[in-house]
Amino acid sequence: MEPWNTALRRGLVGGTAASLLSTAALAALGKRESGSAYAPTNAVSHWIWGDQAFRQHTPSLRHTLSGYLIHHGCSVFWAAIFERLCGGLLDRKEAPLTLGVAGSAAAVACLVDYQCTPKRLQPGYEQHLSRPSLALVYGGFGLGLALGAMLCRRG
Repeated sequence: MEPWNTALRRGLVGGTAASLLSTAALAALGKRESGSAYAPTNAVSHWIWGDQAFRQHTPSLRHTLSGYLIHHGCSVFWAAIFERLCGGLLDRKEAPLTLGVAGSAAAVACLVDYQCTPKRLQPGYEQHLSRPSLALVYGGFGLGLALGAMLCRRG
């Protein structure tokens, strides 16, 4: 098991990559399914602003920035746990293994987000996206975790 300081440092890299890739997926799929690239990210801000966040379809500092910051923070949280628990496997620097472990971590994150978390603290983008699109978002999240793990171990 990785020491926490290493897991947190690597988690910042992997969490940022996971956040950026999954946010890109949220924007593209949100545009396709709800007509707004911002609505899925805005929806995350329901943690702070309540249900009105689900109705915000345009960019705003209040909803878009706070929604993204919450999403980013959660991504770093998940990436740090991923690095802490799976760092030994990731240290092997085997791309297929890294992708598989990262995909599994993304599936666990999805399971926890939607089966173990109270509704008030669920991501919120499910209000604007279909289940297949949610799978793509979590797939992007997993790719980001893998990319971050590989970047931290290059050389």
